[in-house]
Amino acid sequence: MFMQTWHAHLRVLLATLFIAGSFIVSAQLAPVAPAASLTLLRFLLAAILMLPWILINAERRRKLLQALPRGLIISLFYSLFFICLFEALHTTTALNTSTLFTLVPLITSVLGIWLLHTPIRRPQACSYLLGILGALWVIFEGNPSRALALQLNQGDKIFLLGVLSMCAYSLSMKLLYRGDSIGVLTCAILIGGAFWMGLAVWLVDIPLQWQNLGPNDRLAMAYLVVCATLGSVYLYQSGSIQLGPQKVMAYTYLNPAAVTILPWLFIGAPIAAVLWPGILISCLATWQLQRTTKVTASTSLTAPSALPLNTFDRDSRE
Repeated sequence: MFMQTWHAHLRVLLATLFIAGSFIVSAQLAPVAPAASLTLLRFLLAAILMLPWILINAERRRKLLQALPRGLIISLFYSLFFICLFEALHTTTALNTSTLFTLVPLITSVLGIWLLHTPIRRPQACSYLLGILGALWVIFEGNPSRALALQLNQGDKIFLLGVLSMCAYSLSMKLLYRGDSIGVLTCAILIGGAFWMGLAVWLVDIPLQWQNLGPNDRLAMAYLVVCATLGSVYLYQSGSIQLGPQKVMAYTYLNPAAVTILPWLFIGAPIAAVLWPGILISCLATWQLQRTTKVTASTSLTAPSALPLNTFDRDSRE
């Protein structure tokens, strides 16, 4: 049992690193093509990779048709998140976006009180507040006057809309989930996302500019599709079954640390000393959620390429 638990933690940690890497890779791709075009390409490639698994099985084909209407609704918010991410990265950093992303669990839980009548336990609330404190420290570089003045750059403001879109995505997943297979619903969401992005590109006459993607850009897109989209789904889901949703969600707060450390490890990028307190506070929020949450088996759904969506599962109400 001990080894199974640690293996689950390692899977979720790997998924967290995949997601952190996606912020860095998205920053590389953002100047290459319009945000809607990049999001369309990501959804199309991921859906194409998944479709053979669906099409070879009659039962999965039937379930996909049933899930598609709900997938269209859910994917609207999912698409908006990625558009905001690519657009924000023109004027902000991967570190800032990954740090703002840590606001998703708290905002989703607060909205869940109203929509799903699920209370937030006190230890959970303390962990969320720690996570927000760490996020604010990184965003404002430990400068209280900037924090009090709410001096956000344009990209940060755009990505805050993306954060709200991800919260809406999480809530819509919970409200519209009907016991679907994770693979089937993920495929429905990817097809829906490709539909919305294709519609936006057509209506607004956005140039695709996929020809601008060089060899390194194509590798970056492959990473987003295979690792950050499809790989993270499997790793988060398998980890959630063993650990329960709250422990998996706790890893969200490691994103700022991972986004800071990965470039340092691979390209020797320096880490500003002023950022370390905020990063450590975010790590403390993860540890606090791990310590105060019981391990419960879960078969609930996790988000493709984002974060665990089982914020409102049973163990958060105990």
